[in-house]
Formats: sequence, structure tokens, C-alpha cells
Amino acid sequence: MIGRHEKKLSLSYIGVAYAAFLIGTFCGLMQVFIRNNALKLPSWLDYYQILTAHGVLLALIYTTYFIFAFFIAGISKSIGNFSPGVTFASWAGFWVTTFGTVLATVMIISGKASVLYTFYAPLKASGWYYVGLALFIIGTWISGFAIIGHYAGWKKQNKGAISPLFAFMTVATLILWIIACLGVVATVVFQYIPWAFGWTKTINVELSRTLFWYFGHPLVYFWLLPAYMAWYVIVPNIIGGKVFSDSLARLAFVLFILFSMPVGFHHQMVEPGIGSFWKFLQTVLTFMVIIPSLMTAFSIFAVFETTGRDMGAKSLFGWFKKLPWRDVRFTSIFIAMAFFIPGGAGGIINASFQLDEAVHNTLWVVGHFHITVGTPVAMTFMGLTFWLIPYLTGRKFTAALKRLAFIQIFTWSIGMFLMSTSQHILGLMGAPRRTAYAGYNGNPQAKEWFDGLFSNHVTMAIGGSILFLSAAILIYIVLVSLFISPKAEHEKDAVQFPMAESDVSRTPKFLENWGLWIGISLTLILFAYAIPVLHMIQHAPPGSPGFKTW
Repeated sequence: MIGRHEKKLSLSYIGVAYAAFLIGTFCGLMQVFIRNNALKLPSWLDYYQILTAHGVLLALIYTTYFIFAFFIAGISKSIGNFSPGVTFASWAGFWVTTFGTVLATVMIISGKASVLYTFYAPLKASGWYYVGLALFIIGTWISGFAIIGHYAGWKKQNKGAISPLFAFMTVATLILWIIACLGVVATVVFQYIPWAFGWTKTINVELSRTLFWYFGHPLVYFWLLPAYMAWYVIVPNIIGGKVFSDSLARLAFVLFILFSMPVGFHHQMVEPGIGSFWKFLQTVLTFMVIIPSLMTAFSIFAVFETTGRDMGAKSLFGWFKKLPWRDVRFTSIFIAMAFFIPGGAGGIINASFQLDEAVHNTLWVVGHFHITVGTPVAMTFMGLTFWLIPYLTGRKFTAALKRLAFIQIFTWSIGMFLMSTSQHILGLMGAPRRTAYAGYNGNPQAKEWFDGLFSNHVTMAIGGSILFLSAAILIYIVLVSLFISPKAEHEKDAVQFPMAESDVSRTPKFLENWGLWIGISLTLILFAYAIPVLHMIQHAPPGSPGFKTW
């Protein structure tokens, strides 16, 4: 049973996560109406202010806080509650992260940091915004090392034993996060902060973007791997099955550590100053990540089929009917998986040099981002929320909440389908991203972006409105689950953490050789980045002063 301290810590992370979720989705609602020229902002509020808040609060704050809540609850379930030292470090990490979050958010709301989620130089925010970002990352490192320390303590007490799959996946994800953050910490601490406070006059723009994308792409897998954890470990329990292959699951996560970091140049295809060989190399490594993704898809659908056949399914697809479609915990995650298929296909286009030239700075990229992070990741987190909060609070997830949860996931699916589809089509028509409403003085091509049915900004606004309605329903479910729903009177009525059994009898021990995998990962990173980064430093241009365009 989860301990009192772990419960409070996990709930604290969830509270901040959904506060950020509410504000971020409201900012998104305003964006789609502004782009459609249906909303005018007051003079004290700027489009790029809400665009920055939307990106930071949803893509960075909501995801990170929810992930740590999930990790803390799950690792306590799998290897036991924290020691006093780990508990202290975990709370310290939470408060440092939260202080950084509040500081950065205040800078955005006050109009001093409208530099968007990617905070590209030479756009220049207040120095305190970058301090907030640095504290945010440092806080997650403190919490991450605390969890890894808890795992190391378990390994010390259970020498030679294979760790539970959930704990292994948690540590793998945290290792990826810590190594990935080295790039953003380097650029924020050694470039942005001195530049923003006026200690240096210029900044090496190319180097800053390269260090950001060294972090920016593995960040996607920091979001995605906890969703994969749910698919591997939670879903099999919900449908009445077991993990298909413990070894396959662990190997997939190891491959993500190896191949998700030395790939940032595929976000910089159109930027000069980076040799074509290095772009090609990192594109190849990008496509290597497809392998563990396909391994995951095979494993999950193997669980579906084997479990369905154990329940009596006979025909080729008879197992499909045996899946628990009336269980919102399963249905929400299954829909999330389905959305990842077109999302992954779009990613192949973004990572291809010639095709990226056509869509790079268009709404296609925004549509891709929403159909990958906004649906497979976010909807998986929603499916987890429906049982994780009742598990932590000891409250019931009532029949009324279950009905609302189905409404919430279906409205989110419809809204995301409409919005992301229109964004993809608008991107193919040349509509730019990172812009408010622009009619381009009646240009015929720009006029096409506002005509038609499924290829215009109106459809995007309709989808965004449905999404905000869904978000409001979700916030209601969260609040009721936290404070109002009746307590479970008996243990048998309490919501449990649905962790599937995983057979480790044939799992090779070398899969837990973290020194080996970290060493190979750092070698690949050095191979992919050392020479081009040294070139950027040695042959740096004079640099750029800061610009404030808002």
C-alpha cells in the first residue's frame, strides 16, 4: 500500500499539473479564435503571450508534473515506500521545480517572456524567466535522483534480482530525461542568463538552438515513455492479461535511451551552418527510434490477442470483441494508441529532408504536435487520471464519474481530430505557424485558408472549442475525485493500482546494466554532436543582440 508521504507528494504533483492544464487549454481556446479573426485581445494582453503560456504550461509543466506523480505512485507500488532521506529529497525537488514554474509563469503572464515554448534566440525574455526554467529543470533532477536512489536501495537489498518492470521503466525514463536536460541547462545557464541580464552583449544563436534541440526531441520521449509504461504494464492488467514479454519491453526502453537523443538536427533541417552529413546522420538515427516503437505496437497487440483468445475468441479478429470497451480506463488508452498511428506517420515526413522543406514552418507541424503529444500522451494521462486520483485519495470513482469520463474522452477525440486535421491541411496549403491572424492584404492564397469546410481556420476553432469543453469536464472529474466523491468504506471497494504481472525468469540481467547503456548513449551523442558543436564554437559569428518584438 502506498505510504502517506508518497500519497501526498503524488497528489501535490497532480494538483499543479491540472492547474497548468486548465490555464494552458484556455490559452489554446483563445488562440484558435484569434487566428480566425473572431477574437480581439485587450491592449494589455498579447497573442504571443498566450501562445507562450499555452506551450509551456501544457507541453512542459502539465506533462512533467503528471509524469512524476505517476512515477512516485507506481514505484512505491512496485518496490516499496520511500525512506526518510528519499522523501526529503523528493519534496525538495518538488518545491524547487514549483518555485521555478511559478517564476517562469509570472514572467510570461506579465509580458516579459513572450518568446514561445522554444524560446529561440535572438528573441530575449527577462533574465528571471530563464532562471525559472533552470530551477524547473534542477528541481526535476533532484526528484529524479531521489527516485533513482530509491531504486538503487532496492537493488542493494535484492542483489542479483531483476527489478520490477515498472521500476525499470521509471529509471530508464529518468536517465533519458537527465541526459537530455544537459543541453538545455548548458544553453540556459551559460548563454541565456548572462545574455538576458546584460553580462554579455550577444548570443551565439546557432549554438543555442542546437543545444535546445539536443534537449527538445528527447523531451518528446520523456512524454511518450510514461504513456508506453501504461500501455505495457497497466493495460494488460485492465484487460485481464499479463505483460507479453518482459525482455522485449526492457529492450525497447533501452533502445529509446540510445536513439532518442543524438537526433536533434532533424529539427534544424532548414538552418545554415550545419553540415549536410551531420543532418543526414541524425536523420538516420531518428528513423532508428521507429524500431522500439514498432516493438511496442507488436507487444501491445499481442497482449490484446492472446488475452482475447484465452477468453474464448476464435475468429481472426474475435479477440477485438473481448476487449473491455465499457471500461473507460481501457477505452481512453486504446483511442490514444489509435491516434498515434497517423501521428507517427507524420513524424516520418517531418524527419525527411525534402518533405520537411515543404512543411517546416507551417501549421502542419502544429497539427503533428497535437496529434502526437496532445492525443496519445495526453489521453493516456487522462485514462490514468481516472483511477490514479481515486487510488491516492481512497475515494470511489462513481458510476456518474465513469459516464462523464466517457463523454470527456470522446469529446477530446472529436475536438482533436477536427483541429489537428485542419492544421495538417492548412499546413499543406502554406498557412504559417507561430502567427496570429494574418490576411496578407487579401492575397488569394491566404484567402483559401479561411474558405471551405475542413481546410480552414473555422474548423480549427470548432475543434479547439470542443477540446476546451472536454478539458472543463476533465477538470470537474479531477476536482470531484480529489475532494467530493465518497470514500471507499472497505478495502475491496477501493480503487487499486492496476499493475500487470511480468515474468522475469528469462529476462537477461545485462538489460539492467545501466553503466553500459549510458556509456553507449553518451558515445553516440559525442559522435553525433562533438564535431558540429565545436565548429559552431570555433567559427562562431559575432553573435546577436537581443530583440523584443512584442
